[in-house]
Amino acid sequence: MSEWKQRRFWDSANPVAASAGFGIALDGRPVRTPAKQPLVVPSRPLARAIADEWDAQAEVIDPNTMPLTRIANSAIDTAGPQHTEIAGIIAAYGESDLLCYRAEGPPELVSRQAAAWDPLLDWARDALDAPLAVGTGVIFVPQPEKSLRTLSAKVHGLDAFDLAPCHDLVALSGSLVIGLAVLAGLHPVETLWALSRVDETWQAEQWGHDEDAAEIAALRAAAFADAARFHALRHTA
Repeated sequence: MSEWKQRRFWDSANPVAASAGFGIALDGRPVRTPAKQPLVVPSRPLARAIADEWDAQAEVIDPNTMPLTRIANSAIDTAGPQHTEIAGIIAAYGESDLLCYRAEGPPELVSRQAAAWDPLLDWARDALDAPLAVGTGVIFVPQPEKSLRTLSAKVHGLDAFDLAPCHDLVALSGSLVIGLAVLAGLHPVETLWALSRVDETWQAEQWGHDEDAAEIAALRAAAFADAARFHALRHTA
């Protein structure tokens, strides 16, 4: 038997005003999430971008080409109802943040990590009031409890439409600090993604590029950019 695939059944997708924000309508019929909730987002630009994803679909719907829709569904169906749990998962990255674990050698990699990551930790210390300790090797580095509480409060203070993209940003980069830096607009998204890939870039320079690894990295980079775009559109008037 051939696999069943959902086919396009609408002519046009458009953002529409809703009581709690902006929804998306397919030929006037409101889109709902997988949990059958109205797909309503906080800003018209975000709703427009989601509608554009639906409009771009060909005869057969490809969910892989609808990242903003997926994140909106996650915000409504998961990040909202399970806010405390999801926020706790994200905040836990602060206990073992990528930026805090440095190589013992060679010197060039040590220097490259310091140049890339020390300014981010300085930002976390100064802007977030969350200084973090740094160690070498794979030995667990205990972090100041006050800093962890501060970072946790920051994450728990996000609403569902910020929490959902934050989850992707942090999980993909391995760094709570980098995820929060994206939300704060500290650097361009491409720069922050590159800073999360210092070790992988170094390995590729030493041993050559692996096509399979490069393909996976490209998919992860695209997902990181999608999450950042969702957040930016959510805060665009």
